[in-house]
Amino acid sequence: MMITMNPLPKPYTGVPGFNVGDDSPPSAPTRVTKPTAVVTLRGVRVPLTSDVGGAFVTDCARNRERLFSDDQIREKYDIPETDWNEIIKNKPLRLAINSECERRMPNNDAAREAAAKEFTRAPEVLGSILRDNKASPRHRIEASRELRATANVGADRPGDTPDRVVVTINMGNAPEDKLVFDCGPPRQNKEAPNAETE
Repeated sequence: MMITMNPLPKPYTGVPGFNVGDDSPPSAPTRVTKPTAVVTLRGVRVPLTSDVGGAFVTDCARNRERLFSDDQIREKYDIPETDWNEIIKNKPLRLAINSECERRMPNNDAAREAAAKEFTRAPEVLGSILRDNKASPRHRIEASRELRATANVGADRPGDTPDRVVVTINMGNAPEDKLVFDCGPPRQNKEAPNAETE
């Protein structure tokens, strides 16, 4: 009696993933779970995607742009020195701050806030020119005009100019998938009649 053995199957040498003869189930993909990006503020772990976390990231971006000092941030969020050292080492926070700085640069938020900070020093400089008796009268007059213009910012806009309410509903990527409703200015409450004037 002769026993014949079936030869072992030849391994598939074609395109990987297209071996139809292999009945073994594919291995489950391994997923690396990222640690949630959080920061500890006032003893509470705050996700960076929350409102408070987003405000903290924006303030840290302002710190990097030299608009806020470390002390201002620590005072605003009540951060002790030991927690501040841990916050500095927080890699997800640093990446979020980098992303926020990159967002603030093209849309001019950083430049606008830096200019506003510098502009707050202008009245002091203009005032010193105005008070300087040795300065030429022309410079003193120009300083007074600039100070008057700065003091009246917003006064040229009438108070009764209503804002408009526009509601846009986006239901897709195509332009015709957008619904736009111009609701006009919000209704103003009529003031109660004054008995003394009527």
